[in-house]
Amino acid sequence: MKINNNIEEQEIVARFAKAMGHPTRIAILLFLASQESCFFGDIHDELPIAKATVSQHLKELKEAGLIQGEIETPKVRYCINKENWVIASKLFANLFSVYATKDVCC
Repeated sequence: MKINNNIEEQEIVARFAKAMGHPTRIAILLFLASQESCFFGDIHDELPIAKATVSQHLKELKEAGLIQGEIETPKVRYCINKENWVIASKLFANLFSVYATKDVCC
C-alpha cells in the first residue's frame, strides 16, 4: 500500500473525522445512510436526540460535507452527501490500510 502524504487529503480526512467525532453525529449519519431518499422532518422524532442539540450536530455534518440539504426550519430536508461519502470511504480505507498490511507488533 502506498502511503499518501498529500496534505490536502490529510486535511479532508481530518475534517471528516472531526465531524464524526461525536456519538450523536455517528447516530445521525447511520440513520441517514439507512434512508432510501432524503429525510424530511425532525430527526429528534426518529432518534433519541435532544431537540436543542440536533441543529448544531447537523450543522457540523453539513459544514464537513458529509450531509447536504436544508437543515434550518421551516425547510428541513437532508441526506448523505453521496459524493463526499465515497471520498470519505476511500480516504479512511487508505488510512487504515497503511497499518493493516503490516505483520508487526510493538
